[in-house]
Amino acid sequence: MSSTSRASFGSKFGIIMAAAGSAVGLGNIWRFPIETGQNGGAAFILIYIIAIALLGVPLMVAEFFIGRHAHTNAAHAYKKLSSHPFWSNIGFIGVLGGSLILCYYVVVAGWVLKYMFLSLDGTLSTLFTPGDASGYESLFGNFVSSTWSPLVFMVLFVLMCHFAIAAGVRKGIEKLSKIFMPALFVILVVLVGFSLFAPGAQEGLSFLFHPDFSKLTTSSVLSAIAQAFYSLSLCMGCLCTYASYFGKDVNIIKSAVSISVIDTLVAIMAGLIIFPAVFSAGISPQSGPSLAFIALPGAFQQAFGAVPAVAYIVSVLFYALLVLAALTSAISLYEVPTAYIHETWHIRRRYAALVVTAVCLMLGTVCSLSMGVLGDLHIFGKSVFDFLDYFCTTIMMPLSGVFIAIFLGWVVKRDIFMDDVTNGCTLRTTPAAVVHWLLRWVAPVLLFAAFLGVLGVI
Repeated sequence: MSSTSRASFGSKFGIIMAAAGSAVGLGNIWRFPIETGQNGGAAFILIYIIAIALLGVPLMVAEFFIGRHAHTNAAHAYKKLSSHPFWSNIGFIGVLGGSLILCYYVVVAGWVLKYMFLSLDGTLSTLFTPGDASGYESLFGNFVSSTWSPLVFMVLFVLMCHFAIAAGVRKGIEKLSKIFMPALFVILVVLVGFSLFAPGAQEGLSFLFHPDFSKLTTSSVLSAIAQAFYSLSLCMGCLCTYASYFGKDVNIIKSAVSISVIDTLVAIMAGLIIFPAVFSAGISPQSGPSLAFIALPGAFQQAFGAVPAVAYIVSVLFYALLVLAALTSAISLYEVPTAYIHETWHIRRRYAALVVTAVCLMLGTVCSLSMGVLGDLHIFGKSVFDFLDYFCTTIMMPLSGVFIAIFLGWVVKRDIFMDDVTNGCTLRTTPAAVVHWLLRWVAPVLLFAAFLGVLGVI
């Protein structure tokens, strides 16, 4: 398929919203507060911001450059820049990784969708007992281990993604991103406003903005690097695929910086929502992955219980926020294999989306059931869900990042990179030169160290 007949985004605002939607997901609103709570608060955030600047922005620029330069799907894009058998095929790692992540991401998104309905019908508020989270623990445990209920909500979520992708780049991805992302920010601002008046707001703000460097460890530094990597949706094929729909007039460095700022702002705002409520309820900020489904429902009731209507509104808006964030990210993950199938086998986009939907539903079902009836099915000692999460986020994504940084820093000719990133030398060359230097000398070392750290080697 030629680049001239290929779909493209219709506006720069649409580009920013779509790419920001890809980056802003459960990683920001669910995972970031968990990592922040477990790694000392403000000191962790500072390391995270440094990691965004040194790794996140350069790698995002790299993926944008590869996608726009090639104007094809993530798997084939690298072949336009290298004929070497190894380097020309590293894009397949992103396509495979993004596809596998999608298959268990939709399971968690289904949980979020379920909890939005539970907040709407008042179930979460009726389960509240001061100082006792057992009701929420039983609710969550029974739900995720049951057979049909998680599957129903997973299917609903997958169908939402399917119809968005089948509608196309402009009428589906771009149009919905222009609606969902502003709506997400409105909800964020409203929730932050409520949280700042919670009884524990001062403690929450102190935890977020007063760094205690004594709490920083090698593990927390590596976690900050990994979170920056995960939060921006790097090396999943999403950003490279979206960039293949960019026009030649897009300033990809400016876009990468803007998206990284939006992504970081959303993550910090999520902390502003969650930690005041957590401290108000006397819950440990180190609650871990159960935070969103066990600790927070009670925390919202405890923090805003004096005005039940406010507690209800906050709970509903928070889970609506999670649903929107999950949707924007899942749509970008969905686009990766859809574009690959569509362009590789030259079949209609709607049929390519159907193939992705079918595979996603099959693997997603196995992941969901691995929490219950398939709990005895293990891969290297892990459930199917946990194994896919570990394999993708701990092995595939970091290694892909190392390869991309080396590819851009050492394999692709610097002149090609500089010419494309500066839009034919019509933009300033200094930012592009700095990004290239970071990709060549800094990113590979830090990413490989983070990879070894997560594996427990260092």
